[in-house]
Amino acid sequence: MSTDLRGGRIVIVGASLAGLRAAETLRDEGFTGSLTLVGEEPHPPYDRPPLSKQVLLGRVRAQDCGLPARRDVDATWKLGVRATKLDPAGKRVLLADGEQLPYDRLLIATGTRARPWPNAEEAALDGVFTLRTSDDAARLAERLDAGPRRVLVIGAGFTGSEIASACRERGLEVTVAERGRAPLIGALGATAGAFAAELQRAHGVDLRCGVTVTALDGSRGRLTGAEFSDGSRIEADVAVVALGAVRNTEWLADSGLAAGVRGVACDAGCRVFTMYGIVTDDVFVAGDVARFPHPLFEYQMLALEHWGNAIAQAEVAAHNMISPGPLRRPHLAVPVFWSSQFGLNIKSVGVPTFSDQVIVAQGSADERRLVAVYGYQGRITAAVSVNMAKWLDHYQNLIETGASFPPGPGAADGVAGREPLPSDVPDPHVLSHGPTVALTGHVPDRRLTLLRPGG
Repeated sequence: MSTDLRGGRIVIVGASLAGLRAAETLRDEGFTGSLTLVGEEPHPPYDRPPLSKQVLLGRVRAQDCGLPARRDVDATWKLGVRATKLDPAGKRVLLADGEQLPYDRLLIATGTRARPWPNAEEAALDGVFTLRTSDDAARLAERLDAGPRRVLVIGAGFTGSEIASACRERGLEVTVAERGRAPLIGALGATAGAFAAELQRAHGVDLRCGVTVTALDGSRGRLTGAEFSDGSRIEADVAVVALGAVRNTEWLADSGLAAGVRGVACDAGCRVFTMYGIVTDDVFVAGDVARFPHPLFEYQMLALEHWGNAIAQAEVAAHNMISPGPLRRPHLAVPVFWSSQFGLNIKSVGVPTFSDQVIVAQGSADERRLVAVYGYQGRITAAVSVNMAKWLDHYQNLIETGASFPPGPGAADGVAGREPLPSDVPDPHVLSHGPTVALTGHVPDRRLTLLRPGG
């Protein structure tokens, strides 16, 4: 490896938000070596949040969601080709087209993909969609433009709920099937999920909770309807599978890194661990595919699918890739997330799933304006606002300073007259729609081979 940290060869696998911002940060901080970005999709980096919102509403075209470049990164772009293998010993990334890319330092930013419908034959029916990529959004928006009789959304996490909202705003009939007891249960818990359920039904969604879709029916290759675990059936000509995300780690299977279905594990400085818990010094990770420890949440391994986290972590990873040890910094940003659905702006700070209680500290569900504050063992760990986002800076400060739960005087109004409720956060192992934030702890993805000295 080059002893000059600001020279040498850096390869970034993943040409989306985290990859682009990391490349820009590397150049901003003086990296002068060769820079290569690899992306499986043929498109330049684009913004994903609008895909389930403005694009599905027909307000923005999918191809117009490109990410603005903050600067020229002077890089070699290899788009439309995926990485298939990592050789850490030889310091090479192998691509699907046979090319091998040597590196001195590597950033893994491969993100996630939509979890597919498990029955491949049913998934291939005309009318069955997932929503993750720009091409996905363009195809789904075109089908919604055609005015389907009924749209079935499978899964009521944030993506599924936003899809249902867009369909209702278009005036389309929508059925939502959710395995859990309520929408958004994986991200916000069942207590907040009850509010989301009421909201969806008030907007005309045929919401079915506690059921699964057992089969997608088709005729002559086209979707005609779906069957449910409770024995009921509906007719539908569009189904959107919103069962969460799959982290793109398969190409790392034989690399010896701590990479698996939960993501790629790293330290607080974004350095990747080997499967034996040894930190590497030349392989880094950022974005949705990363699992990292956070001191505010008892150093459990956080896996975040957040726009803001992808940027913040990419910038930390890039800085640390070209900085000597004493100048490296940790990624300690408090998670922030937002969603627009059914006329409401929902925004969260902290990790709602890291909680045992919740209280409505401001506003009320009846007003459709509130702040729900989450606590764990007597301290504040998260806050979720509905049309009251201006208060989240206050609650972020309370989270960062370990303030006691429930919140005292300040932003809270009338908390003394309200009792905390169980946050009722479900076990993430049994969820099918995938929480936006996963607190995974340390659960090895496969049995380790023990290394013993020869005798």
